[in-house]
Amino acid sequence: MKVFKKILVLSAIGVILPWLALAQTGDKSDWVAGVPDACTSITLGKLATADGSVITSHTDDSHRTRSWIDIVPPMVHKKGDMVPMYKRVKNDSLAMPAYAHVKVGEIPQVSKTYGYINTAYPSLNRHQLGIGESTFGGRDELQSDEGLIDCQRLCQLMLERETTARGAIKLAGELLEKYGWNDYGEALTIADKNEVWHFEVVGPGKGKVGAVWVAQRVPDDHVSVNVNASTIKEINLKDKDYFMASKNVFQVAEDNGWWDPEKESFRFCYAYAPGSRTSFASRRREWRVFDLLAPSLKLDPNAENYPFSVKPDTLVTMEKLISVFRDYYQDTPFDMRKTLTVKDENGMEVISPLANPHMPYDANKLHKINGGWGWLGERTIARWYTMYATIIQLRDWLPDEIGGVEWLAMDNVASSIYVPIYGSVTDLPDYYKTPGRINGYTLKSAWWIFNRLGTLTAQRWGDMHKDVDAIWFPMQSDFINQLPSIDKQALELYNKDPEKAIQFMNDYSNKKGIIVMEKAIEMGDMLWTKYDEKF
Repeated sequence: MKVFKKILVLSAIGVILPWLALAQTGDKSDWVAGVPDACTSITLGKLATADGSVITSHTDDSHRTRSWIDIVPPMVHKKGDMVPMYKRVKNDSLAMPAYAHVKVGEIPQVSKTYGYINTAYPSLNRHQLGIGESTFGGRDELQSDEGLIDCQRLCQLMLERETTARGAIKLAGELLEKYGWNDYGEALTIADKNEVWHFEVVGPGKGKVGAVWVAQRVPDDHVSVNVNASTIKEINLKDKDYFMASKNVFQVAEDNGWWDPEKESFRFCYAYAPGSRTSFASRRREWRVFDLLAPSLKLDPNAENYPFSVKPDTLVTMEKLISVFRDYYQDTPFDMRKTLTVKDENGMEVISPLANPHMPYDANKLHKINGGWGWLGERTIARWYTMYATIIQLRDWLPDEIGGVEWLAMDNVASSIYVPIYGSVTDLPDYYKTPGRINGYTLKSAWWIFNRLGTLTAQRWGDMHKDVDAIWFPMQSDFINQLPSIDKQALELYNKDPEKAIQFMNDYSNKKGIIVMEKAIEMGDMLWTKYDEKF
């Protein structure tokens, strides 16, 4: 009962503080339909990674987006078929907060569509096109309900119809100009096996159809990040290898008085989402990602702006990138545990085992800003209300069916593990496909399994995370170290029979998914038993 009481208190705080933050700021940055969708996406060019992969990624940090994941197969469509378009609205009629998707129209379907991994924001297709996402909100007056396409549908259309990042951006521009954007400001990190781009888009203005967008390529030897803030500043559209934009990108800003070409250079983020640059919840994560991967730059943690991308000090391994996503500012002045300290047997002040970095109450007094959890306040990279997280590797030395791998974690990355899912898989274990969250608690659902584990671990973080790490760390290393061997076996099969190779990869990914689900259930039971008398 003690644990249940703590969980209920934490849940109430987790709902109340973000609402208070919105009331204080009134800004749509980091906010969609009245709930926070606060995501982190880190991108790396192929000369910045240890194995030559191009990488995009995403943590879906949301109370409302769907928790289940499935595979949409390639399809052939009849002439005249249409694709329904939707707009997200709050739905509080289910067991847990969710989105309802209200149909607002439809657009013509193409003759053939590619298969893809269908996360809440569709993420990877069979042809090594991968997408990450992060909401930045932008100016409220730009959002238009006249458009048909929202962020989730745009990801879907890109993956169904394109095989390259440039092709996906070009498609987005054409579709949005014709059918219109109905969402708030979004950043999509779009990658293929050769390069990765950041695509930032806002609406055209109330009552209008269209969009304003810009895209910037990450240099091959750089790392970049989007954490709920527009980051694209000056743009050079003559440099077509690194920049693309909508035809109206300058005009809308000038017409609305957000940019004066006689007085200042054009910076997309300040024209269309200036509020996002004032958010410590975003800026501190930008700093932390760059500081962990390029500490030699000695970037200022309190700066308003950072470079769009930087060259990491050393080539980034999968292990290192996962450690960044597990980060909670530990051992920095912004460590979220520092508000709960005790004295040890020698009278020295130490962090209490009860102090955790993921629940709002531990950050309430940190830096005395906005309760520590508004979009103006602080938040960690690892987040307590993550639905799922992806790290997508795209590899040009392998066939597309083998080269694309989506490393998939559920719930809080700091207490979770990434499972390798090949982009060509035809199915996922039932754990992933079970929409349990909206129907209430069940250990048949991947998200609930890891949410239970993460919530328990947060109750006595200083002790429990060591128990969790002792299981996940070696297993994660095994998954990473096994992959080259699995690739090799898959390639040998592929050269003889591509379908057998796909079945082999499907079986491998599914087996690993089931293993981690069963282990997470076992670990949750262990923590509940081991620490029952210590709360």
